[in-house]
Amino acid sequence: MLTEAIAEACSKHMIGDMAKLRPWHWLTLGFLFLCGLLLLWLALAYGELPHLWSKHEHRKIGRTEEIVSYTSEDIPADPINLRLVGDRASIKCAFSRAGWFLADPLSARSALGIVSSVVLLRSYPEAPVSSLYFQDRLQDLAYEKDEGRTAHRRHHVRLWQVAPNAWFGAATYDRGIGLALFTLQVTHHIGANVDAERDMLGGMLERSGANFAGTISSRIPPGR
Repeated sequence: MLTEAIAEACSKHMIGDMAKLRPWHWLTLGFLFLCGLLLLWLALAYGELPHLWSKHEHRKIGRTEEIVSYTSEDIPADPINLRLVGDRASIKCAFSRAGWFLADPLSARSALGIVSSVVLLRSYPEAPVSSLYFQDRLQDLAYEKDEGRTAHRRHHVRLWQVAPNAWFGAATYDRGIGLALFTLQVTHHIGANVDAERDMLGGMLERSGANFAGTISSRIPPGR
C-alpha cells in the first residue's frame, strides 16, 4: 500500500510539472531533441558508419582496383569504364567544345555552392564532385554537364592520368541527391546504366573531334 501511494504521489507530481510547462518550454524541448538527432546523424554518417563499412569493403579493393575507383575510406565507388589517349590540353579542348565544365575543387565554399544550387534552384555548372581515388591517386580532372537548371541531376566524368597521354575515366550520371545506403552520408546517387553513360560520353567526344578506339568493360570478370 505504501509503495502504491508513493508511486501515485510521484505520478501526480510529474503530471503537475508537465502541466506547468509553457508553450515555449515545449518548443525548447523539441529544438533540443532535433539537435540531438542531428548530432547523432553526424556522428554516425561522418564517423562510425564509414569506418565500419570501410573495414567490410577494404579487402575487396585489391581485387577490383583495376576497374573500380574508391573513396578515401577505401569504399568501392564509380566503375572505371573509359580510356582516353591524348594530352591534357587536347582533352580540355574537347570537353570545352562539347559544352562541359571543369568541376571546381572541393572546398567549404564550393560545397555550400552546390547546396544552394539544389535548394534554391540556382545554376552551378562548375559544381564540385566528391573525391575518388584510383591506384591511390585522386582524380586529375573532373568534367560535368547539368541536366536541368541545377546540380541535382548531371552527367560527369572523373579522369586519372595513368601514363603520358593515357587516361582512365569513370563516367556516370547523377540521377538525384539522397542519403547513402550504408553510411547515411548526403550524396548523389548514380544511374545504374554506366555503360550507356560511357557510350554517350564517347559519342560526345567523337563529335568534338576525338577518334573512337574501342571500349573496356565496366563489369568484374567472372571468377574474380
